Amino acid sequence: MSAPLHVPAETGPHAACWMAWPYREDEWVDLAGARAEIAAFARAIAETEPVELLVAPGVQAPALGEGVRVRRMAYGDAWTRDTGAIFGWRDEEPVALVFRFDGWGGKYRMAGDEDLAERIAAALDVRVERHALVLEGGGVELDGAGALMTTRDCLERRNPGVDVTARLEAAFGVERVIWLEGQLENDHTDGHIDTLARFLRPGEAVAMAPVDGDPNGETLRRLLGQLEAAGLKVHALPSPGAVVGAEGTLLPASYCNYYLANGQVLVPTYGVDADAEAVEALAALYPERRVRGLGARKILEGGGAFHCITQQQPARP
Repeated sequence: MSAPLHVPAETGPHAACWMAWPYREDEWVDLAGARAEIAAFARAIAETEPVELLVAPGVQAPALGEGVRVRRMAYGDAWTRDTGAIFGWRDEEPVALVFRFDGWGGKYRMAGDEDLAERIAAALDVRVERHALVLEGGGVELDGAGALMTTRDCLERRNPGVDVTARLEAAFGVERVIWLEGQLENDHTDGHIDTLARFLRPGEAVAMAPVDGDPNGETLRRLLGQLEAAGLKVHALPSPGAVVGAEGTLLPASYCNYYLANGQVLVPTYGVDADAEAVEALAALYPERRVRGLGARKILEGGGAFHCITQQQPARP
């Protein structure tokens, strides 16, 4: 019998953070602006943990400091949370969990994304555990103690006719799957959990409370109720409210899309009134970490924020 699998919570120590440098003009409203935000974000992460930055062949990326190592590798876009490997430990040895990737339900298929997780694992010489489930990393949130949160809007839509709960329990070695329903307006991921709720610690979750006139007000109110009904203690952040992009489209802005680097919480900010309140709220929830906001509006115009463009590699237990 194989040893049990453990996928640590993001709150645990990291050996590295995997990111990718965007290069496709056709996928970004403002590629230069997004690159500037990603560069500042990568430098901030590198203050406390190494960054492994994928750069596509033939693409130039600026030097971002000693803590950011460039790895030449083919990929489609910058969303390593969804396309990269998910790392865990089995019998004290690292493993890479690799799932089927279908371009977010076929919306955005780009060469190099479908097998990126396999190639990252090969670069690290890490054993791969392959699963038939269609899954993006932003669609699952783990507490490291046997529970996983996800949404029906995303995972059940990706895997019709499949017992997704059983597949998740087997793939991640968890004992409980908490199913939530709902998604932010114009979220092309169909409701990734990392835009809606995060584990603070086992038994406690962070989610957003709507502001006046919030375009996601009803969704967020229902979500808070679902989390409480699941027996979780819920800590509320403000919602950013209506964040509109350069093209006049409502964007799926979320303060839940923060990244937990070693000793830090890096919070995406969008140039709206609620930014400071969200950073203050997270500072109160993570008193042992340095909490700061960094601009992410141009990244958001591409479809996500900080959590979406990172994938942590946990440190050896």
